[in-house]
Amino acid sequence: MRIADIITLFRSFLVFPIAYLIIIKFNPFLLILLILFMFVLDGVDGFAAVKYSKEKITFSDYLRASFGNKVLKEKIKNLKHEIAKKNKYGARLDVAGDRTIEYVFWILFTYLNIIPLFVIFIIVIRNSFVDALMAAKGTSSKMKSRFARMFYSSNSSRALSAVLKILTFSYLSLVYISNFPLIYGELLTALFVIFVVLRGIAEVYESFI
Repeated sequence: MRIADIITLFRSFLVFPIAYLIIIKFNPFLLILLILFMFVLDGVDGFAAVKYSKEKITFSDYLRASFGNKVLKEKIKNLKHEIAKKNKYGARLDVAGDRTIEYVFWILFTYLNIIPLFVIFIIVIRNSFVDALMAAKGTSSKMKSRFARMFYSSNSSRALSAVLKILTFSYLSLVYISNFPLIYGELLTALFVIFVVLRGIAEVYESFI
C-alpha cells in the first residue's frame, strides 16, 4: 500500500475520535486544531502520491503548483493522471475518504440538532450521482471543459472547497460546544451546500462530454 493511501485512511478514521470529542464538548481550541490538521492531511496525501513517481517533486514544487505556477501545475496534473491510470483504486480511495469525513460531520450535526435533515439529503444525492458518473468516466484530473475546470478542478475551486469545509465544520462545532450564534453556522452551511452543488453540476456536465 502506498504512503498516500495510508495517509488517506488515517485522516478518514481520524474523523471518528474528533466527532466524539465534539459530543463530549472537548476544548474548542484544540478541537479546531485537530479539524484543521485532518484537512491539511488531504493535501499531504496528494503530495505523497506524486513524490515517489518517476519525476522527483519536492514539497516546495507542490506548493508552488497549488499557488498558481502553471508549468508545475501542469506537470503535477499529468503525473496524477498517469498514477491514476496505473493505480485507479488510490484516486477512488481518496474520494471515499473525503466522503467519509463529510458524512460523519453532517450526520453528527444533524444528530445534535444544529442543521436540518434535508442538508444530508442534498449532499448524499449530489455525491451519489456525481461519484457514479465520474467513476464511469475514469478520473477528474483531466477535465476537458472550461466550465468543469473552472468550477471543479481549478486550484481556486479546490482551495475554496477546503476553506468552506474547515470553516463550516469548525464553526458548527463551536455552536454546539461554546454556544456560538447559530445564524452564522446556517449561512456557512448554505454557502457550502450551494458551492458543492455547483461543483457537482460541473462534474455531471464533464461526465457527458
